[in-house]
Amino acid sequence: MQLHISPSLRHVTLLPAKNVRELIKMKIGSRRLSYRMLFYALLLFTFLLRFMFVLTAVDTIDGETKCSTIRMSIGCLGKKLGPRNMGRRLESTVPEVIFQILEEPVNENEIQAGQEIPQTLEDFIAEIKDERPDAKTFAAKLKAMVSLLEQRTRTAKIQEYLYRHVASSSIPKQLHCLALRLANEHSTNAHARLQMPSAEFVPGLVDNSFFHFVLASDNIIAAAVVASSLVQNSLHPEKFVLHIITDRKTYYPMQAWFSLHPLTPAIIEVKALHHFDWFAKGKVPVLEAMEKDQKLRSQFRGGSSAIVANNTEKPYIIAAKLQALSPKYNSLMNHIRIHLPELFPSLNKVVFLDDDIVIQTDLSPLWNIDMNGKVNGAVETCKGVDKFVMSKKLKSYLNFSHPLIEKNFDPNECAWAYGMNIFDLDAWRRTNISKTYHYWLEENLKSDLSLWQLGTLPPGLIAFHGHVHIIDPFWHMLGLGYQENTTFTDAANAGVIHFNGRAKPWLDIAFPQLRPLWTKYIDFSDKFIKGCRIRAS
Repeated sequence: MQLHISPSLRHVTLLPAKNVRELIKMKIGSRRLSYRMLFYALLLFTFLLRFMFVLTAVDTIDGETKCSTIRMSIGCLGKKLGPRNMGRRLESTVPEVIFQILEEPVNENEIQAGQEIPQTLEDFIAEIKDERPDAKTFAAKLKAMVSLLEQRTRTAKIQEYLYRHVASSSIPKQLHCLALRLANEHSTNAHARLQMPSAEFVPGLVDNSFFHFVLASDNIIAAAVVASSLVQNSLHPEKFVLHIITDRKTYYPMQAWFSLHPLTPAIIEVKALHHFDWFAKGKVPVLEAMEKDQKLRSQFRGGSSAIVANNTEKPYIIAAKLQALSPKYNSLMNHIRIHLPELFPSLNKVVFLDDDIVIQTDLSPLWNIDMNGKVNGAVETCKGVDKFVMSKKLKSYLNFSHPLIEKNFDPNECAWAYGMNIFDLDAWRRTNISKTYHYWLEENLKSDLSLWQLGTLPPGLIAFHGHVHIIDPFWHMLGLGYQENTTFTDAANAGVIHFNGRAKPWLDIAFPQLRPLWTKYIDFSDKFIKGCRIRAS
């Protein structure tokens, strides 16, 4: 090998030679060896030494110590650059016995005994240093410790879900206080019993030139936030009509609140279910289904205790089942949307709103959306940046191990969301959607509630199948009640935000960074709010 350096030191050429000795020969045009040329030669030599040092260090890390001398470094260099390792991954240096131990099934009895299992990483390291065990013992101790910590983490996670379920299912004393105070106000204050709406605005309740919204709720403070955010963000509030449907026990407190807190020029109507002529006539299928549903649940289900006691299911599955046990999913207020065409026979189109949403923009453009003959305008829940929230397909809700579901639906079909839906009531009346809904409720009862988990969305996905028009996700951001991944900025930029999940904004378990988006529509100086000690945080 020959190294040619030009007289100007601008060109260096490396050519093959006959033997290794030629490596140190230099053929130089000038006979005089300059200091500059000597400097570059030393620089090249230093580079080669550093290169061999790095290779030697790598060998040492890999457990090979034979390359510790300069003489052996050249041999190691050849080894590193040899054909055996060129383009191949180096074989693992982890002993095979470790993989064998880690792959064996976990012995639950040994873990439950657990006295000799290290409880922390510090304990594990100290024990290993003292005993200096072989690879098999090392792997066994490591596996036992990790399994024990996994078991404890799972238990703690399930307990967290159970406590959240209890907290979300209970009525906070502040909300109970508000309902009682308003009921008392209704009985003692004539202004709290005003007709809603006043006589001059009654024609607007059936005028299809207005924008009609429907809210079904038995939660006064939640309904107040929805109504306030809807009206405050509208460009033409005088064209907005909000129909609030509630139950018998909440009717008088709800009427008192909106009588004393008018949202003029918008039109607000408060009605209880028993005020609807259609609902008071004969048998109502959804009521019958709910009664049977509740009987079956009490007979065949063990409630939250049975769900938590399941040792085979993953914590997030248990969390979903606990969430489905929420009273909201068994509430008539949640099922009533399937009867909108009968409840509002004079209206052509409505926007249905859940009581755990906040409106942050003018919703009148929803009436300009071409539904293409579809009945339900909704946001898809299988496409989006947040994969945790926007990853829901039919298989997320329906039980495809059941032959009746497997035969009729595609598990990978995208789901859609309840909470902010545009309903074309004229198109709805030309379909059998309501009958389909009741048919599948009956089938689920016959199948011992095995077609889907609890809730109203699964039968809704079935009933509206083929009748859904997908709208822009801007109109409905989901998941603010069951995960913290959504940033305040992203939520603030959405048209409608939905606190679906357990962490409702009126509960103490609400996510503190997202709750201000809801509390901004509450006047905390109001005498009823202050009297019941409802606070912003």
